Amino acid sequence: MITIAMLSSLKERVGQELAVGDWLLVDQPMIDKFADATGDHQWIHVDPERAAKGPFGTTVAHGYLTLSLLPKLAESALQISDVRMGVNYGLNRVRFPAPVPAGSRIRAHLKLLAYEPIDGGAQLVMQVTMEREGGDKPVCVAETVSRRYL
Repeated sequence: MITIAMLSSLKERVGQELAVGDWLLVDQPMIDKFADATGDHQWIHVDPERAAKGPFGTTVAHGYLTLSLLPKLAESALQISDVRMGVNYGLNRVRFPAPVPAGSRIRAHLKLLAYEPIDGGAQLVMQVTMEREGGDKPVCVAETVSRRYL
């Protein structure tokens, strides 16, 4: 994890990779809990026996589960000391180039694409690239928009 002392110092870091987060295990119990929370019980996510005969040879995480882990993965990568609050403002683009098989570890790379001052803070646009340990393609690439307040 890296710590940035002042939000305003990010103005000079636009276009740069800021941080890489910690690895996080995405296991079957996590996938099952997400399925229960969302009502998405498609067999490819929750039926290990059937999924073993499917296209990935095992169950895989929901794409939206992978996306929902973004805040946790980003928090393990970057802290901005003078920010008292952050809010998700939206997403400009999201893709899931590769699956996350149950039992995989993933982590996030954060690249700052834009910094815009707003009243009381700044709006940040980040490219978040999630990788799977041992994978050859990202499992999620998202352009996030957040607002950080001082």
